[in-house]
Amino acid sequence: MGILGSIVVYFIIWWTVLFAVLPWGVRRNDGAVAGADAGAPEQPNLGRKFIITSVISAVIWLVVYALVSSGIISFRELAERMSL
Repeated sequence: MGILGSIVVYFIIWWTVLFAVLPWGVRRNDGAVAGADAGAPEQPNLGRKFIITSVISAVIWLVVYALVSSGIISFRELAERMSL
């Protein structure tokens, strides 16, 4: 897997993990001001969630990279099978 492929795979993994991490620890804002959305989170902690997402994604990416480098998973072979 080349550098561009590695970056693309990491980005896809990161984006998927982000959507899994976003709901963690979310509490509704019960003391919302008039005009504010009642379903908006009280403190979204986005910075913390981005860091958690990056760490989890790096671990998953390392596993994927190890599987691709060892030949257990081959993107070329998967593409050939899907084109048939």
